Amino acid sequence: MLRDFSKEQFDVIIQAGQSNAEGCGMGRASQPFEPSGDILYLNGDFTICQANERVWGNEIVGDFSLSFCTSYIRNGLLQAGRKLLVIRSSVGGTGFLDNRWGMTDDLYIRMMDMIKTALELNPKNRLVAFLWHQGETDAILNATRQGHYDNLSALLKSVRSTFKAEKLPFVAGDFVYRWKSENVSICEPVIASIKDVCADAGNARFVETDGLACNDDAVGNQDIIHFSREALNLLGVRYFEAFCDIAGQR
Repeated sequence: MLRDFSKEQFDVIIQAGQSNAEGCGMGRASQPFEPSGDILYLNGDFTICQANERVWGNEIVGDFSLSFCTSYIRNGLLQAGRKLLVIRSSVGGTGFLDNRWGMTDDLYIRMMDMIKTALELNPKNRLVAFLWHQGETDAILNATRQGHYDNLSALLKSVRSTFKAEKLPFVAGDFVYRWKSENVSICEPVIASIKDVCADAGNARFVETDGLACNDDAVGNQDIIHFSREALNLLGVRYFEAFCDIAGQR
């Protein structure tokens, strides 16, 4: 029998951006995610399922929203009778300059439809956080600091105004350090713009990623642009700490 999600009340978390938000991290995890009926995904095809790490062939791949949600529950932020619903709107290899995340582009439109769907399931559902990780594609396409700032700022303002959530906490993060260090000239304008948006938008924080490994460090596959599975778990904790800083939960 189909489950009626209109009977449940959700704290809704937007997870958007490209592959490091989608989750491509490989290797071992010191604390593997344990599925819980309290954490659900709203997928890109608008189905809802229990949240879990994905399997690619013989690899389990991580997702930083899972450690974020686990920390959210562990720290007592999920009220009795409520659950977490993660909007999984990220798609790898996408940006503003390839016409995927702009105001008239497909991924932005789909994300907005997903948020609308999540909130309309139950009038007591509420947005609690916007977790963003994106920019590698735009760096490769030589985005300027002002151009990327304008694009990301417009996206954030649109989400907040459309859903009457002007103080919605927004958290964004740095790239994998190893990839960034090998591509400094193209990365610096994009990272600077993301920091600027977080500084200017209010209720926003930028998360540093120093010390977080890439997939090549974990499994030796020459992939230096994606965080490893363990690194994604740690990144989710850092995002949660930034969220607490915004929300005054410390």
